[in-house]
Parts: sequence; structure tokens; C-alpha cells
Amino acid sequence: MYLRASPASPYTRKVRIAAAILKLDDKIEIIQTDTNDVESPLRHENPLGKIPALIDDGVAYFDSRVIAEYLDHLAGGNRLFPSEANARFAALRLQALADGICDAALLIVYEGRYRTPEQHNPNWVRLQQGKIDRALTALEHAPPAKGANPAIGEIATACALGYLDLRLGGAWRAAHPALVSWLDDFASHHPIFEQTRVVA
Repeated sequence: MYLRASPASPYTRKVRIAAAILKLDDKIEIIQTDTNDVESPLRHENPLGKIPALIDDGVAYFDSRVIAEYLDHLAGGNRLFPSEANARFAALRLQALADGICDAALLIVYEGRYRTPEQHNPNWVRLQQGKIDRALTALEHAPPAKGANPAIGEIATACALGYLDLRLGGAWRAAHPALVSWLDDFASHHPIFEQTRVVA
């Protein structure tokens, strides 16, 4: 298997952490991929031209949610995606919230990266920041479970917080001490979190 990836992508990080927790990381080759490269094989493997994309036996799996569930299946199932309904949907809801934080943060980053200063729309940035702020408030009031056996929701949350550190300067930390404590606990149980950290 190989994973087309970008080191700064929170979705790539989610897949890499999932693979490590499932002890499948040594079976996956990481291939750094530029999504802007029109000649990249990625565009044939994933018609959307997006990373991460996992290719196994000629079949491409994307996006990170699908890849993580596929890896869980390869590892025997019921690890990152619980089979019991209440636990499963709690994990999926938490993953959706965390991925939503990443989506909003990416839109803020893209506003600065791909639009000239004259084109910046502060109302658009405030809209995205509001999504992040509300999600963080919800997580601060009800932090994810701690421990050595995370489901996909905990992994996604760690990656979302890590992305806010990378791209938005970690401003979230001051008002969210419970989440800071939770992330420290996650990192202490899973060295792959620090190993996949990118420094701006």
C-alpha cells in the first residue's frame, strides 16, 4: 500500500496516526504529493485530485474518513470504528466535528494564501472562525475520552487541534484548558502524534 500525502495536511496526519495505532504503518509507503502538479498520478488515482489517497492493490481509497475505516477493516474491525451503535455514532459525530474544524481552518488559510489582500473578505473569515470557536466551546465543555485506545473521533480531534497550532498560531489554547490537557494526554499515549507534527 502507499499513501499519497502532504505532511501539513491534518487529514493526512489523521490517516498516519490511525495506521500507527492499528500497527499498519509499516505496511504503508508515504509518498509526498503536490496536488497542484498536473502531471501527478494522483489525478488518475483520485479524480478529485485530493490527498490523502491510499492505494492498495490498484484501488484508491479517499478521503481520510474512508481510508481510516478501510484501515480499521484491515486490522480486524471494531478498533477505531466501534461496532456497537451508540459508541459508533458517538465516534462518527466527534470525527465530523473535528473535521469541520479543519475544514473551516483550511478556508481561513486559503483566504490568505490564494486571494490578494484587496480580495480578502473579513466577513468570510469571521464566519469560518465562528464555526471553529463554537466547536471548541462544545469540546471544552465535553472533552473526548482520554486513554490509550482512541476511536476515530479522538484521533480526528487531536489532528484538528494540531492544525490550529500549526496554521492559526495555537490561539485556541488560552481559553480551552481542558482541551489542552486532553491533547497532552493523547500525545503522551501516542508518540506518532509528535512524530507527525509539522513546524511552520
